[in-house]
Amino acid sequence: MKRIVHTFIRLRPFSGRTLLFTLALGSIVTIVIWTFFISDVSKAKQCFQLKTTSVGDSPVSIIFFEDVLESKKRPTPGKSIFFHETSCTNDGLIHLNARQACAIESAALLNPNWDIFVLFASPVGVLNETTAQPPIVKALQSYANIFFRNINLWTYAENTPLEDWFLSDELFLSQYLNSHVSDFLRYLSLYKYGGTYLDLDVIVLRSFENMTSNYAGAESENFVAAGILNFDHDGIGHEISEMCIREFYEDFNGNDWGYNGPGVITRVLKTICHVNKPPEMTTEQCLGFKVYPPRSFYAVPWPKWYMFFDEDKYNKTMEMTKDSIAIHVWNKHSKQRKLKVGTKAAYGMIAEKNCPKVYLSTDKYF
Repeated sequence: MKRIVHTFIRLRPFSGRTLLFTLALGSIVTIVIWTFFISDVSKAKQCFQLKTTSVGDSPVSIIFFEDVLESKKRPTPGKSIFFHETSCTNDGLIHLNARQACAIESAALLNPNWDIFVLFASPVGVLNETTAQPPIVKALQSYANIFFRNINLWTYAENTPLEDWFLSDELFLSQYLNSHVSDFLRYLSLYKYGGTYLDLDVIVLRSFENMTSNYAGAESENFVAAGILNFDHDGIGHEISEMCIREFYEDFNGNDWGYNGPGVITRVLKTICHVNKPPEMTTEQCLGFKVYPPRSFYAVPWPKWYMFFDEDKYNKTMEMTKDSIAIHVWNKHSKQRKLKVGTKAAYGMIAEKNCPKVYLSTDKYF
């Protein structure tokens, strides 16, 4: 706006009439920009606000999941596993695809002593008729340690270092809103409760029971990934989680997809470890925080995501992941690839073993 006004002033001699016109033009431009800003923010916020409690003209109503902060059953500090679903829903109903449900079941199956919290940023629920529930939702509800909860973003951020920044609405102007809300929540949940965060495209292969707190996994020689994170609820784990959320808002970039997720944990670890490469981030160097090598969580790198879905790559993929604690199937790249139930591709075989109820409840494609 200043550039427009200054250009206009240079082009014409200054006079009272010119001054009034210039001021009026500046005001109009400001109003137009502010109107678009308010409109964009308002539309973005609607995704994360409570919706109708009925479905169309039908008398069937929606039973919304409890708010995680108001529920009697809340995350156990340091002993909970978190998944965050940040997609926008138009009907107020829970929507999980088979691959997301598989991630959740695998965590519950392999960690029966842990609470699995699936937190929805766009408030959702289920129909009040139990027979109408999707089969994969029923499969997940059969586990006593899986809890579906909604999040009110505004109250969830209260009394945390992210509160003032969140109220500035900068998050809602992101070009990658749903991804950046996910980044926002993964660091915030771990700051509030400690425990483990998992992406919804991760399948757990081994129990976390005997793993020492405070860890992440390198995906390459240059980056620590944010798809699997663990921070203790106190001590150095809590201190590092606080560093992460401060790094998140102080250097937030709404125009870069990965800057606020893996970028945050990578930059924080570079600071506390005083090294620049993940292979150099030893537990001793990083104040007790462990950076697992790629083979532990990201044995198949993202450029080779297809290996999970090609039957002729089965043996090679299983060999690559034989020492893995979990696998990450890079949904950003693989989501368009259909996988027929019964396939001998690695992902299908791993899913059949580690999320059996969801796999059996899936129709034709997984």
